[in-house]
Amino acid sequence: MSSLSEGMKRLIEPLSFIIIVLSISIAFAGEKIGGSQDKKFGYDYLNPNIPVDKRVEDLLSRMSLAEKIGQMCQYNAGMKNAGQLARDGSVGSFLNVTDPGEIERLQHAAVRDSRLGIPILFGLDVIHGYSTIFPIPIAWASTWNPEIVRESAEVSAKEACSQGVRWTFSPMVDIARDPRWGRIAEGAGEDVYLGMAMANALVEGYQGRKLGPESRLVACAKHYVAYGAAAGGRDYNSAEVSERTLREVYLPPFKAAVDAGAGTIMSAFEDLNGVPATANSFTIRDILKGEWPFKGFVVSDWDAVTELINHGVACDSAEAVMKAVIAGVDMDMVGPYHDHLEVLVREGKIPIEPVNDAVRRILRIKFEIGLFEHPYPDPAMAKSGLMLPEYRKVSREAAREAIVLLKNDRNILPLSRNIESIAVIGPLADSKPDMLGCWPCQGKPAPVVTLLAGIKSAASPQTKVMYAEGCGVRDTSRSGFAEAIVAAKESDVVVIAVGERAEMTGEAESRSSLDLPGVQEDLVKAIVATGKPVVEILMNGRPLSINWSAEHLPAILETWFLGTEAGNAIADVLFGNYNPSGKLPVTFPRSVGQVPIFYNHMNTGRPPSAERFTSRYTDIPWTPLFSFGYGLSYTKFGFSELNVIPDPGVKDRFLVTVDVTNEGKRDGIETVQLYIRQDCASVARPVKQLAGFRRVELAAGETKTVSFILTPYDLSFINAGMERVVESGPLEVMAGGSSVDLISKSTVIEKSMPVAEKVPIY
Repeated sequence: MSSLSEGMKRLIEPLSFIIIVLSISIAFAGEKIGGSQDKKFGYDYLNPNIPVDKRVEDLLSRMSLAEKIGQMCQYNAGMKNAGQLARDGSVGSFLNVTDPGEIERLQHAAVRDSRLGIPILFGLDVIHGYSTIFPIPIAWASTWNPEIVRESAEVSAKEACSQGVRWTFSPMVDIARDPRWGRIAEGAGEDVYLGMAMANALVEGYQGRKLGPESRLVACAKHYVAYGAAAGGRDYNSAEVSERTLREVYLPPFKAAVDAGAGTIMSAFEDLNGVPATANSFTIRDILKGEWPFKGFVVSDWDAVTELINHGVACDSAEAVMKAVIAGVDMDMVGPYHDHLEVLVREGKIPIEPVNDAVRRILRIKFEIGLFEHPYPDPAMAKSGLMLPEYRKVSREAAREAIVLLKNDRNILPLSRNIESIAVIGPLADSKPDMLGCWPCQGKPAPVVTLLAGIKSAASPQTKVMYAEGCGVRDTSRSGFAEAIVAAKESDVVVIAVGERAEMTGEAESRSSLDLPGVQEDLVKAIVATGKPVVEILMNGRPLSINWSAEHLPAILETWFLGTEAGNAIADVLFGNYNPSGKLPVTFPRSVGQVPIFYNHMNTGRPPSAERFTSRYTDIPWTPLFSFGYGLSYTKFGFSELNVIPDPGVKDRFLVTVDVTNEGKRDGIETVQLYIRQDCASVARPVKQLAGFRRVELAAGETKTVSFILTPYDLSFINAGMERVVESGPLEVMAGGSSVDLISKSTVIEKSMPVAEKVPIY
């Protein structure tokens, strides 16, 4: 038995060793899930039939610390080791990768070759279109039409998703009251209510009504928070904002985006009251993730974590990482998380729970949009999913609705299609790249319709269309004036396109002057001196102080930057194929010295008047050049019969009705605007604030009754105790076609009460 046992031992020992090796190999193969298609449903996190939260926890439990940190890192396109990062499971997201083949290659490396097979989220600044370019966001806001904005975002999402991009760094929901700030072009302007409506529309356009497998793009509301309050309108600068103003003005559009289901939020560059937004636990952990509570994840802006050193709140990049993670920044955009985070956790300087929380949030988004089940671009859609005719149709409609008629003396517009001759003049009249505006994503100049091309297409074949550039946008040379003057003199009417280059707007493009750049105003004066009727077309990304034009030209159209179909849309308005309906989402100052100027200011103890000791300027009127909500039509609208009826079933809710009449001879669309003012409250209230709007189509001579519901939230404000409340007292309700020239009715709020933070958008 002894010798037999020894013989058996000699036989069994090598077999045991082989069995152990095979067992380890099988176990390792089982863990390398991405490469084992036949085993994948053996793990809860790969089973799409299991609730998302359970899948998240299952995957999180299997991840090493290095893999968790990988999910918290976002890298830029073009990295030489991108494929290795994907294979190692060391990347959660790439941005600016736009080639579908490269997206598939990197995704394949992550899904098939990494240990856990976690797909990569590819992000891109799809700000106002992917390939088919729509009006810039401030122009979108000029439509006052959330439906066309939502439809535009849907098209953007379809195009981006067809190429493998599943995340957009949009919408920008910063309230902007300073037109010197270049990024005013990227948002909805100065008003909270309009900003909330646009935030809601864009999030739903990108994601659908609910974030899920059908969602094409994950939205990212930015820049959290008060980035638009940068001192002096200088980009990246500090913001000093009281908590009441923060909660009443700058936070609500983000809350609207969160309530609409936005999957992600981007933290801002600036310091807010001395604490950089990227390290601000109060705004991120306490308000966003605590009070609201937001379930998605927070991504930093570009290298904003490292910039905490420049802000002076971190001595080195390791400390910057620690402060950002503890504050609640879940993903680091091209910053130093990958350099320091693992060591900081192992040394106990960062607890593991903030890391786990961040990874949970990131994984949840990836599961919710079905990225694990559908990680790759559809090859058929990648080839045929761009610039479709129906997409261009939406772009043209959005562009038409965004145009604001600022002036139309003597009804010079619309022009007759059969006019004998038109001179098209100006540095922006035939500039395809400039029509795309800032952040044109993958939009190309070639398909763009310029103003000159649009006029040639819309005018009669017999109309003689002449063109002269006149000058450059920023040049000081007047050498082209002579040619432009000759063209003007030979024409029946002049259409002159002036403004800014697209590259002069957007990020890092703050301006100290709001005047027309270069010698453009001199060109306008020279053309007006010919005696010919002149229509000025403004193309710009911010309000401009165009006092001379407003005084001397008969017609002015604000067109912003309208995108791919810009020329066709402007021509539609010029020739009367579309009756302009746009309204300004931001105030136009007379001078940069009036800035900041916005309609919903406080009244002060000495409201502006002709008297000396009042809140005014001595050298210019205190009123703006063009007011918030302003915009003309080829017809005229009148307002009457304003009624404010208390809801008998709900305290402090009112039904408001007003009659609007098309008093002209042409069909048109009016945006009926509802404003409120509480004259006596525990804290100072604005002179008026927008509380609702409706776009109404009216045939010539037609009258319609327009209804609004004023909810307790609409009537609420932040009191001295930092609570959102409704306070009893007198209330003035106003209605009209802009923030001025309103009819009004007084009523009474009967009951004071606290109000929930949930933002209603009607």
